[in-house]
Amino acid sequence: MNKLQSQIRLNNSFDHVEVKYEPEYNAVWAKLQYPGRPCMSKGLLDDVARAQQLIRESASYGHNTGDENRLRYQVLSSATPGVFNLGGDLAHFIDLIERKDRESLMAYAKSCIDILYPSSIGYGLPFTTISLVQGEALGGGFEAALSTNVLIAEESATFGFPETVFGLFPGMGAFSFLARRMAPALAKRVIASGKVYTAWELHEMGLVDVVAPDGKGEEAVNSYIKHQQNRSAGFVCLDKIMDQFNPVTYEELMKITTMWVDAAMGLSKKNLRLMDYLLRAQERRWGVKEDLMCQAVG
Repeated sequence: MNKLQSQIRLNNSFDHVEVKYEPEYNAVWAKLQYPGRPCMSKGLLDDVARAQQLIRESASYGHNTGDENRLRYQVLSSATPGVFNLGGDLAHFIDLIERKDRESLMAYAKSCIDILYPSSIGYGLPFTTISLVQGEALGGGFEAALSTNVLIAEESATFGFPETVFGLFPGMGAFSFLARRMAPALAKRVIASGKVYTAWELHEMGLVDVVAPDGKGEEAVNSYIKHQQNRSAGFVCLDKIMDQFNPVTYEELMKITTMWVDAAMGLSKKNLRLMDYLLRAQERRWGVKEDLMCQAVG
């Protein structure tokens, strides 16, 4: 795995993600970093896409060459205490909607899908993607966690889709990912409720795979990988069976995302004022300058 380590050293100049290889676990950690507001900013999306390319190339090379020590796991987490990710860049949304710039809003939405879809299919390889949520995962942050094969959360983690408050819905895969883990009617209820859920509540629903004590999330991830390594063939086949039974396709995600963009462009001035009000509230909470503000919408 020296090749991956060399690639990381040469390319790990990201502002928004720290990539670290853990050879003992055949795993790579991608820890989200937030110079500003902990949201899905364009800078973060660009850096994650670049990191994914490195990981995909290394995993593919190891698989194609039959390397027994090849990269097999990717863990997505946050380096900021108390938050995984709060979702989309609301300030950016307001600006594009007011300027009626549908093309740019569509490009932003597509960049989200271009990250979440490869994660959901493990790059098309015998590869497991894991998310570790420590703190808040809202809107697009919740979607990102759901896009991985395995979702591990600490006890105090919280999850929710606040988009209905603004007359929107989570449009970057929420329903598609939820409906593969629970009944579609229940998935709709989770999205429409606007409720904030605890890790244990989602564990009961089958959405969170492992709940760890606070501060023990990374240990839980390592334990999960160790357990899976001993039975890797069976777990990989089980993932393939699930994918074949009810696969999430890129085309499906793009159709829903297009609907989201259309809905966003049709929002009323009242909805936009509400977005702005909540944006200010988030600014006060997080103490971030206006040009870095984002809000929990994905």
